[in-house]
Amino acid sequence: QVQLVESGGGLVQTGGSLTLSCAASGRAVNNYDMAWFRRAPGKEREFVAAVARSSALRSYSDSVKGRFTISKDNAKNTVYLQMNSLKPEDTAVYYCAAGGVAGRERSYPYWGQGTQVTVSS
Repeated sequence: QVQLVESGGGLVQTGGSLTLSCAASGRAVNNYDMAWFRRAPGKEREFVAAVARSSALRSYSDSVKGRFTISKDNAKNTVYLQMNSLKPEDTAVYYCAAGGVAGRERSYPYWGQGTQVTVSS
């Protein structure tokens, strides 16, 4: 089993940047495919980005492709989401997840508690 704790959220202006971190404990992140999801106010949770356990494969939703980058630091047992050129529509609670198949929310058995990102216009 793995426990996940997100951090790094906050308030940022349109066009700004934030880096979210997801610290894992219990098992090493290189044992899992890792992903970020988000839930905007009044909407369902959606896939944002994923990285395979080998880090060789990464995938992104169309809405963040070219602006967000997912990465893993196995030595720190941490997954990151670098978010650039932020837009108001990126406002959401961001969740880290482990152990599933890229993009398939229900396949992930392990979730963090989420971190709020608010982008002001």
